[in-house]
Amino acid sequence: MTNEARTESGLEQGAAGVEAGPLGLAGPCRRIVPVILAGGSGTRLWPMSREQFPKQLIGVVGRDSLLQATVSRLKDFAGDFKVDGEPIIVCGEEHRFTTEEQTRESGVAARIIVEPARRDTAPALTLAALAAMKNGEDAIMVAMPADHSIADIPALHRAIAIAAEHASRGVIATLGIPPTRPDTGFGYIRLGTALDDGAHEIDRFVEKPAAELAAQYVAAGTYWWNSGIFVVRASVWLAALKQLNADMFAACSAAAQEGEDDGKFFRPQAAQFGRAPSDSIDYAVMEHIGTPTKPCDGVVVPLVAGWSDLGSWDAVWDAMDKDESGNVASGRVVFEGATSSYARSEGGRLVACVGTTNVIVVETDDAVLVADRSRVQDIKGLVARIREQHAPEADTHRKVRRPWGFYDSIEHGERFQVKRIVVSPGSKLSLQMHHHRAEHWIVVCGTALVTRGEEQFLLSENESTFIPLGVRHRLENPGKVPLEIIEVQSGSYLGEDDIVRFDDTYGRS
Repeated sequence: MTNEARTESGLEQGAAGVEAGPLGLAGPCRRIVPVILAGGSGTRLWPMSREQFPKQLIGVVGRDSLLQATVSRLKDFAGDFKVDGEPIIVCGEEHRFTTEEQTRESGVAARIIVEPARRDTAPALTLAALAAMKNGEDAIMVAMPADHSIADIPALHRAIAIAAEHASRGVIATLGIPPTRPDTGFGYIRLGTALDDGAHEIDRFVEKPAAELAAQYVAAGTYWWNSGIFVVRASVWLAALKQLNADMFAACSAAAQEGEDDGKFFRPQAAQFGRAPSDSIDYAVMEHIGTPTKPCDGVVVPLVAGWSDLGSWDAVWDAMDKDESGNVASGRVVFEGATSSYARSEGGRLVACVGTTNVIVVETDDAVLVADRSRVQDIKGLVARIREQHAPEADTHRKVRRPWGFYDSIEHGERFQVKRIVVSPGSKLSLQMHHHRAEHWIVVCGTALVTRGEEQFLLSENESTFIPLGVRHRLENPGKVPLEIIEVQSGSYLGEDDIVRFDDTYGRS
């Protein structure tokens, strides 16, 4: 959005509408806008999911990433509501390029909002609500976490259609999962009065319970799991938030109005957004439903569609097809006498499990996890211990994605490091220099356009060059096939923070 488009998008009009009445409703609303909340950095699926490349960006249960599966979820939605073709994705600065790339690969033109800082899901949904009010026209947001799995898409569409009918009348709707077992990892929704369409009024939201209380909830039959999927008119969300948390509403509104668009990403103004209190959708608004301060009515619609939040490796095992012994294999895996186990080979090495029972084994290029399925919730604490040791495996993979492609650190020593660098066609690295290292580049595949000091020249396959310490340089791929080089770094310090950028296509400092 340009500055002019932001003015027309309804940011100011939406705020005025909020003041006009308790709901800010402007009339009938039949437009649905998918909203994908992609700001997570889950560590419970370590070593696959890491801070710099979280689980929504990886293919946990299929070839597509969870983000790609989510942005495609409402593509073929049919019914009385019209789905806007451009979903709104809210993500963090560190994931914006991969988010844009994966969305584009899915054939979806999304509006991507880049959060300047993490403030949890309530401010994220508020930014999306402001963006959803296109030219002052209200919209029904279907807000979905980017890292969940849903097997039965037609069943999801049927549930959303019911929820959207309620949302169109100014009700906040959420999708609830009838529980199949007591589970302490989910929040619960206590059911109120049953409605004719299978939905229930929301009596109240309850936090994640202890094991005994979770068993009581399931036995009672009047509690459903909270899926984290919400269906609500943008104007209703904004009015509710303004009533319950005026500071968050004001900070997000100002951040959106003063934000900037570079053609691919919309960036809310950082200082204004930084004033927003950090809070979740549940705490900020939903837990007030059923209390004297409730902003509006709420309903919960049942979702029976093979939903999973994939919050642990045990949940991944549970969501996937199993062999006759209850095992799940991904990649180069062989089971011998194993039962109820999950094994994944991501780095290409053979993983062999003999006589294992209820075991999780996950292998990547730089780490191997072996865990009892009953202890997978402890992985978060394990990652914290690894981070305390300042080990890079806590936050980054050996293969690191960049907006121009990726690099893979294939070997390193005290004063050297070897990287495999792949540059996408038409892309280029920043113009940069290093204070502590020199570099040798060897072209393996494709053609490289090299800037070295005042020189500029081409390198073809099997040709090489040397970049002395302290010399400005840049690597570009002018061709139509990926450029692959081997880079050998040598010097007293080889960290990624030894980069001084003079020019960068991607706006990095």
